Amino acid sequence: MHNQPRRPLMTLSLYGVTYFHRQNPYMVAWLSAIYPGFGHYLLNQYARATLLTLSEVTTNTLIHINEAIIYSFCGQFEMAKAIIKTHWILGYVIIYFYAIWDSYRSALIQNKMCQLAELENEPLNCTIIHPFEIQYLEQRNPWIAAFYSFCFPGLGQLHNQQWLLAFYAISWWWIYLSLSHAHTSLLYLLLGNVQESIAVLNPHWLLFMPSVWGGSIYHAFYTALEHNRLFRLEQRQHFVERYLLNIPLS
Repeated sequence: MHNQPRRPLMTLSLYGVTYFHRQNPYMVAWLSAIYPGFGHYLLNQYARATLLTLSEVTTNTLIHINEAIIYSFCGQFEMAKAIIKTHWILGYVIIYFYAIWDSYRSALIQNKMCQLAELENEPLNCTIIHPFEIQYLEQRNPWIAAFYSFCFPGLGQLHNQQWLLAFYAISWWWIYLSLSHAHTSLLYLLLGNVQESIAVLNPHWLLFMPSVWGGSIYHAFYTALEHNRLFRLEQRQHFVERYLLNIPLS
């Protein structure tokens, strides 16, 4: 029976590359603070990250947190208190801080797992051909990946061949654009109709967008860097095995 590696550094599947890599746990925790689930996406924990992002958008909408933030910034504290649905607050706060703590804890553990996996140096797979998709390791310019996500969140993930995550991000960005009326507001602004531009905006959905936009850019950039690292590591393993280990002894 074929023995599976105890600690593989990465796996290549239909959905892309999943891997261990070293992270700054404080940066991971910060991403979870700006939008619960984003820190877990950086750690390749896609299932729990998706659950947390869906929880964030759902409970934030039910509680009206974004509207309360807008009222608070405008100094209308009584309106902020009146709009908040207090019976949802406790659950929201618990999940919010759990997401931050769990992503920080997971980053510390994955840093150790990454070091152990690198020491075991199990062979890496560089290509997988599936009837629905072809996945492979290749070197990419991380700035190009970041630029694609800058233009439209999710495109950077698609550039990095994470098509399922890209579909999720692109779909939600269309939802944010539609419900916030951001494109209509931008059109009014370009035409010089400042008041109409402000009036058409939906602040609740607009307030999600900076975090999603920035998180998508950072994730695309950092993922491309890590894919480049894995590409170089696989190449090194291949050359060592082919040209050094197979040298005949004289």
